[in-house]
Amino acid sequence: MPAATDIDIIALYKDESTRNKSLELLIDKYQQKLYWHIRKIVIDHDDSDDVLQNTYIKIWKGLVNFKEESALFTWMYRIATNEAITFLNQKTKRNTTSLHPIEYQLSKSLESDHYFKGDEIQLKLQQAILTLPEKQRIVFNMRYYNETPYEQMSQILETSVGALKASYHLAAKKVEDFLTKD
Repeated sequence: MPAATDIDIIALYKDESTRNKSLELLIDKYQQKLYWHIRKIVIDHDDSDDVLQNTYIKIWKGLVNFKEESALFTWMYRIATNEAITFLNQKTKRNTTSLHPIEYQLSKSLESDHYFKGDEIQLKLQQAILTLPEKQRIVFNMRYYNETPYEQMSQILETSVGALKASYHLAAKKVEDFLTKD
């Protein structure tokens, strides 16, 4: 059986009798993509699961108002991105007693994460990415890992294509500088 299209999922959601099936299809289709998008922002596996759960709650509650002006995928990624940023902001506020910025804490979390299967080079790349400002980090991850087109990123992040290209270029340069310093 072919995978359900976004149009199929929305149609199932609109019919009260098939609404739960739409959620099942939505999760099957996007859970892994959303998880990894969130994971690249919040780093920690358990935190990513929590943010993903909150993302699906927001999606489920908001689907009734989805105007279909953008792709379902784009709308969901925007929600996931906002939830991940909100989570990090809340984590920063809770850690007001820490002397280390959130990026340092995320880096240490990555080093001790038993779910992280990367080698030393991948760890160094992740640490380089964590030195980037939040927006550049998100743009870099979306472009570098997912090869997300700038036009789609523009819709998700509600930023111009030109600004995204500039952010990616600056981020890539900073990552390169981090990896080549010694």
